[in-house]
Amino acid sequence: MNISKNSVVSFHYKLSNNEGEILDSSEGREAFTYLQGTQMIVPGLEAQMEGKGKGDKFKAVVAPELGYGEFNKDLLQQVPLDRFGEQKVEAGMQFQAGEHSVVTVREVKDGQVLVDGNHPLAGVTLNFDVEVTDVREATKEELAHGHVHGEGGHQH
Repeated sequence: MNISKNSVVSFHYKLSNNEGEILDSSEGREAFTYLQGTQMIVPGLEAQMEGKGKGDKFKAVVAPELGYGEFNKDLLQQVPLDRFGEQKVEAGMQFQAGEHSVVTVREVKDGQVLVDGNHPLAGVTLNFDVEVTDVREATKEELAHGHVHGEGGHQH
């Protein structure tokens, strides 16, 4: 079976940037499993998975606009340090900002905190080494719920 809309796909991957720095990998973990066509992975990778089959190994290069988006400087904001209360704030820390947003601290200087609302991989070309380990049809329950269920069925 080849990967197509509504198939359940399992794959191993290694993700690097253009400089060859490894950003993420499934090495030492279970294969990542998702439902094709439901935007569970970045659009550029999902498009390149289409038509592949179990055992296929390939490289996928995903431009920022089909990955985590272009870097948007409008998502940088200065926040007074005192808004963080007594908490120690350092570059690299992340904070929840609203129900679905996370900001990363870029700099703390002169009583101000520069926070960045971009995804940490915004503006980065993503280089995936992929090995498809399994492809199967989704169950009716998986399609109804819009996600993959583990072995033996429903596992939320």
